Order: sequence, then C-alpha cells, then structure tokens
Amino acid sequence: MDIFKALINLLLCLLAIVLSLLSPVAEAQQQPTYLFHSCPNTTTFSRNSTYQANRDALLSSLSSNGSRGDGFYNTTSGRGSDSMYGLFLCRGDLSTNVCQACVTFAAGDIPQRCPVEITAVIWYDECLLRYSNQSIFSSVAEAPAIVLANTQNITGQDRFNQILQATMDDTATEAANASAGAKKFAIRQEEANFSSFRTLYTLAQCTPDLSSTDCDRCLQFAMGNLPIGVQGGRLLSPSCNVRYEIYPFYNQTAVPPPPPATPPPPAPASGGNGRRTWPIIVAIVAPIVVSILFLFLACWLLRRRASKKDDLVQAESAGYDITTVDSLQYDFTTIETATDNFSDANKIGEGGFGEVYKGILPNKQEIAVKRLSRGSGQGAEEFKNEVILVAKLQHRNLVRLLGFCLEGEEKILIYEYVPNKSLDYFLFDPAKQEQLDWSRRYKLIGGIARGILYLHEDSRLRIIHRDLKASNVLLDGDMNPKISDFGMARIFGVDQTQGTTRRVVGTYGYMSPEYAMHGQFSVKSDVYSFGVLVLEIISGQKNSSFYETDGAQDLISYAWKLWKDGRPLELLNPVLRDNYSRNEVIRCIQIGLLCVQEDLTERPTMATVVLTLNSYSVTLSMPKEPAFVFHSRSSEGRMPYKGLESDKSTSQSAPWSINDVSITELDPR
Repeated sequence: MDIFKALINLLLCLLAIVLSLLSPVAEAQQQPTYLFHSCPNTTTFSRNSTYQANRDALLSSLSSNGSRGDGFYNTTSGRGSDSMYGLFLCRGDLSTNVCQACVTFAAGDIPQRCPVEITAVIWYDECLLRYSNQSIFSSVAEAPAIVLANTQNITGQDRFNQILQATMDDTATEAANASAGAKKFAIRQEEANFSSFRTLYTLAQCTPDLSSTDCDRCLQFAMGNLPIGVQGGRLLSPSCNVRYEIYPFYNQTAVPPPPPATPPPPAPASGGNGRRTWPIIVAIVAPIVVSILFLFLACWLLRRRASKKDDLVQAESAGYDITTVDSLQYDFTTIETATDNFSDANKIGEGGFGEVYKGILPNKQEIAVKRLSRGSGQGAEEFKNEVILVAKLQHRNLVRLLGFCLEGEEKILIYEYVPNKSLDYFLFDPAKQEQLDWSRRYKLIGGIARGILYLHEDSRLRIIHRDLKASNVLLDGDMNPKISDFGMARIFGVDQTQGTTRRVVGTYGYMSPEYAMHGQFSVKSDVYSFGVLVLEIISGQKNSSFYETDGAQDLISYAWKLWKDGRPLELLNPVLRDNYSRNEVIRCIQIGLLCVQEDLTERPTMATVVLTLNSYSVTLSMPKEPAFVFHSRSSEGRMPYKGLESDKSTSQSAPWSINDVSITELDPR
C-alpha cells in the first residue's frame, strides 16, 4: 500500500509540473471577468485636483506591483488630508501572470467607472482593487457586500445544505488560520452523495493584512449571507469573499500535492550521453504512468461505490438526525439545583409563556430556564416531539434550545444563556442608548432579518414566530442579536400553519392588523413585526408607548409622516445624529415602512429584506400609507377594535429615491 501511495504521489507531481507549464500560457490569454463595482458619489474630488493626482499615482503603483508572488499589495500616495490608500488582492489559486494582468486592467478600468469618487472598489473574477482617502489597511470592511447566485436550483436541498455548511466552515477555518505572512486563502472539494451531483467545490479568502480573528469574522458574515437552495453562490466584500459551486471553478493544482514517500531518482550525470538517456527515461516512465492511471481510476471507482452505499445506509437508518430525546431531556432535580429552587434572585424575565431563570449546571455551563405556565393542553409525548423539532433549528441569530424537563405538570425548556439581556434593555433606556451606535444598530437589523429568514425558509420546519419584539431579541457578549421564543406556538400546542386561529399569541403594537383583528397569520405577520422593530431600532422609541408627536398617534404613523414630507432622517434617535450612514438609515426606514403595509402582499419577504440589507444593487418600491391601528388607552390591553383603510389618494411615491439601480442576478462562471 505504501508503494501504491508513493506511485500516486509521483504521478500527481508529474501532472502538476505539466499543468504548471501549460496553465500560465492559457491563463495569460484571458481578459479579467468583470463582476461589480461600487463608488458612492457622496464624496467626490475635482478633476485635475491633488486628489486625482494622488489617485492616479496610487493606481500606477498598484499596477507596477501586480506580479508580487503573494497576490496582495497595499500602498499610499500623497500626504496629510490628501492621502489616498489602496490595495489589490488576487485570487489565491492564480499565477502571477494572471494577477498582473488583472491588476493592470483594473487600474485602467476603475477610473472609467468611478472618475471622480474618492472611495471605490471593483471586483473581477480574478482580483479586486480598492482605494479610499481613509486608511483601509488591517481593518474589516463588510460593506458593500455583493451577492451573486447560480440561479439553477439544486435537488436534495437538506442534504446539500448540510454538506455546504460543513465544507464552507472547514474552508473558512483553514483560510482564517493561515500562518502569518501567508495567503489567507483556502479551497476544498467535498465528494458526497447529494442529488445527481457528487462533488462540491468551495473557496474562501481574506486580505492577508487581517488578523485571524478579523478574517474569521468577515468570512462568517459572508457565509451567513450566501444564497442557498441553488447550485452555486458567492459573496464579495472588500475584505473577504466566499464561493461554492458544483463544478471546479478554481485552479485545482493551486494546492501542491504531498511530497513523494520515496526520494525521486537521481538526476543523470551531465555529459555527452544526456541526449541519449532522455528517450530511455521516457520509455521507462510512460508505461508506469499509464499503469498508475488505470490503477488509480479503478480504486477511485471502488471507493465511490462504497461511499454511495454508506451514504444510503446512513440516510435510511438515521435520516441525518442527531438529536434524540435522551440527549435533550434534563432531570428536574438538576434544574432545581441549577436555579437554586427557582429563587427570585435568579429570575431574569417573565413572558406570556412563563417565567425565565438563570441557572448553572454542575459542569459550570450557564443556562436560561423557561418554566412554562400550565396553559398548554399537550401531552408529554407531543411536547417532547415538538421540542426535538425546535431544538434542531440552529442558527447564529437564534437562541439555542438545549433541552427540556418534564416532571408531573412541570414543563421546562432549557436554553443557552445570553449574557447581555434583551434589546429593549438598551434600546429604550436613555442612559444606555448611546451604547448602540449606528453601525451596531445596522448589524442588529441585519442579524434579526437573517434569523427570521432562517425560520421562514431555510430551516427544516417553517416557523412563524408570532411574537417578534425587542424583548425577544437577546444580545450575546459581542452584542450580536439572538431571537428567542421562536417555535413557542408549536411547543405550547398552538396551530403552527398559515390560517386563522382563535388563540392570538403576540404583543400589541407589533401584531399585524390581520392577525390582531381576525386571527389570520402567515410569514407576512412576522414581516410586519420586523418592520415595527426596525423603526424602533432607528428611533429608539417604543411603538406601544409612543407619545403623540407632530399629529401622529403612534411610531408607524410618525415615521410615515416624516417619509411623506421628505424628512425621514428626523426619525433617527438623537444620540446618533453625529455619526451615521445616511443611505443606510434611509434604506432601513424604507424597509420598515414596506414591512408594515396594510396589504400583506405588498410587504417584502424576509429573503428580499436580507438581500436589500446586504446589497446596493436592489431597488425598493416606494411605501404606501401603512395600516394604522388605534389602541384605546382605557381598554387595559384588550384587542384593538378598528383598523383604518389606507388613504387611496395619497401619492404612492416619495419625492426622492436612494437607488435607481435594478436588481442584478449574475451566473458565476
């Protein structure tokens, strides 16, 4: 077997040498494949100014260093306030010839596309080039993020998504943990049984000036926004990019083969017989190479057949499920001890489904214990089954359900403990609002959107939350949002399909009109709640306790009035007035108003919301007047009784727009 491995290694080395000799010639003939560019016109320079001279000098310097062996270079041009900072990054599997050609082309192309913009980035399939008047070195830039998808659907999506997540995670980890000074680049191919395709190809790359932690953070963001359910997708950002396909889209010889197990034969002695010995060597090596090829092919076919059989056995026996009742069920005594017998000192919250306590397990793991109220009519087995299903819903923007406990009438859920309390603790407290700057709020909106999208479309179940609000969004140690109380309608025994229910579960102020008044719910009910939450995050004001301002009776109508009057930025929380992105704020207000439209068909899907938040290539429709629901202050929480029809005479378009670019769908090569 060792001899066999040695022969295969020798063959791979020979093939690598041949391909390396041929590929530069073929690659050098290709023109870079343009993908996208971004150069916001919010800041520009005058033609023939110092900025333009420094920009042109910067591009010249980048172009002249395009043949650097590591495929990355950054430099500056100018001094003081006129300084320009630039860099390029070539795809890690390409030769220096291809890198040089791409950078040279980009340096001439970007001034044509962005003639007077101070900040610009352009992406090609082979490289990216970027410059700015602010330092861009050794810092993560996730925006602008461009999402591209291979629009052909994939069958066997559950299996494919499992393989994709695992393979992308491994690829990103390898790229982020590259040694200092090395390319932060990794490619992988995973052979597995999904649909009629057997191989998945993945790529992850960061700019090498990032630390391992920053690279990992950027790649996690990129992977969290990759399109799924299709045969391929990629995300491009200024600091990193990821891609997957079901065909090889990179140079597979970029990763060198392992060294031969046996030393290569000594080189022939120099002399007059050199020309004679070369044909002899070829005559000996050629039959060996052909034999190895046939042997390698036979072994590969046998291994492929065995792998397929193993995959089928695993699929039939386990259905890819790893969550069982035994692994999720906790002993009641353990939970009592962990919470100090449910002491008030450990009580950290109370909601419609029960009280929540902090606990510490014997292994020192911190947990959150939700002691359900006894309104559920479910039996023990039905409760267990629903908990198992919900426990399989795992996403970085969802609070993880660790298990459950059943003891007589007691029904208890055990969650991961999230240390920074809930979003409302910071959002609506004047003393704590300043801890949420605009960058953090924008990431909160994006994280919540991704979590809801997962519940609606990407998980094995379609979960409608029905009680999305600020107090149900918890914040981890890095202030990342984690949605809690999802799946409670299932666990608590409330019908969880689209339709009508007599048992309205939710919080007034966040509930859509069709749900609050008629009990009709769907994924668009969650979209409405998300819209309210977005407007609250922007304004720092709570919709249910909004004091009448400027003639508006609630936060939604106030936001609409400002939008209609062309004054949307006045909605922004005053603590943010000195540091925010105008385009991002306006876009989020527009998303919020679209989500609270009275006609649920005019509300966007969460997939559209996530794409809009992560791409500047999406044009949003103009919101109409939202549904205004009056709340009686003397009704003590009773059901609101009336909804107003939208004013049909109101103009359907605002007097301004933030984006005139239509949505772009590209098929990766």
